[in-house]
Amino acid sequence: MVAEVEAMYAETRGETGLAGMSPAVRAALARVERHRLVPPGQQAMAYRNHPLPIGNGQTISQPYIVALSTDLLRPEPQDVVLEVGTGSGYQAAVLAEVVKHVYTVELVSDLGRSAAARLAELGYRNVEVRIGDGYAGWPEKAPFDGIIVTAAAPSVPSALVAQLKAGGRMVIPVGGDGWVQQLKVVTKRADGGHDERDIIPVRFVPLVPGK
Repeated sequence: MVAEVEAMYAETRGETGLAGMSPAVRAALARVERHRLVPPGQQAMAYRNHPLPIGNGQTISQPYIVALSTDLLRPEPQDVVLEVGTGSGYQAAVLAEVVKHVYTVELVSDLGRSAAARLAELGYRNVEVRIGDGYAGWPEKAPFDGIIVTAAAPSVPSALVAQLKAGGRMVIPVGGDGWVQQLKVVTKRADGGHDERDIIPVRFVPLVPGK
């Protein structure tokens, strides 16, 4: 799987600016037990480089997208990161290998509880899961060094930008359901504004607001 992901980095180098995975992300991808973070019926395909259904109309992203999103965040070992859209817990596990602490929010309670249980079983003590509206983030734990959003929003949510530290980065797919979406890197400026950079076209499930 790691070799396949490395090959995709090489293929998309011109778009992403990344020739290969960082050593930290490569090691994380090799360590995380992806087969334990997918439904039992999907375990035989867990290490293939493509997305998989995890129930409730949601998917686990392909390893390439998880690795790329993590690398685009430019994580440091002491960083505190927010993930929006816990899903199966796979992206949170990869992040937990390379940063100090991960806060992750999931709207679908069944998915959030299952992911929390799996992450605890795998020994990730630096991950906290909340059931809630991803658009609202986790303001009590802000500001964050980085934010990764694992579902597509129609535009960059201002509440999430507000929860970034100055200089912090957010990786987020932007576009409507069924549209061509863009994986973006959003960088928070010192004046409170932000800059956006398109990376590659992607296809994610929509980021659904809470009720």
